[in-house]
Amino acid sequence: MTMPTTSTATGVQRRLAGGWAQRLAWGFLVWGSLGLLIWVPFLYIAIRRGLSSDWAAFASFALYECVTLPWAIVTADGDGDPYLGITVVVGLLTATGLLLFAMFDKALPANGPAYTTPAPPQGQPYQQGYPYGR
Repeated sequence: MTMPTTSTATGVQRRLAGGWAQRLAWGFLVWGSLGLLIWVPFLYIAIRRGLSSDWAAFASFALYECVTLPWAIVTADGDGDPYLGITVVVGLLTATGLLLFAMFDKALPANGPAYTTPAPPQGQPYQQGYPYGR
């Protein structure tokens, strides 16, 4: 028996608001692991929001890991590969820039009432004079 497939997007816009502390923590994970865990924050974002662009970002950084790790192992002897170093630094800077400025949504302001009730008039609580004969 096969189950019909349904789309995961139900028309509801899923948002992932992250404060600066969370953004910096993900950036520290990227730099602290020297790029070995560069894919983890993007997997978190892709699972939470589920957008195809988030999955593409995760896939690109997972592919980055799958390419740079064997590249680093192959060039382990000697002084090292300057192209590998440039690639790693550019990857770290790109991931940090995305995490700090592009991946998380801006927090929505607290919704207050669209209108307010008018303030009661100041001064006398009753109208002076005869209001009907004017």
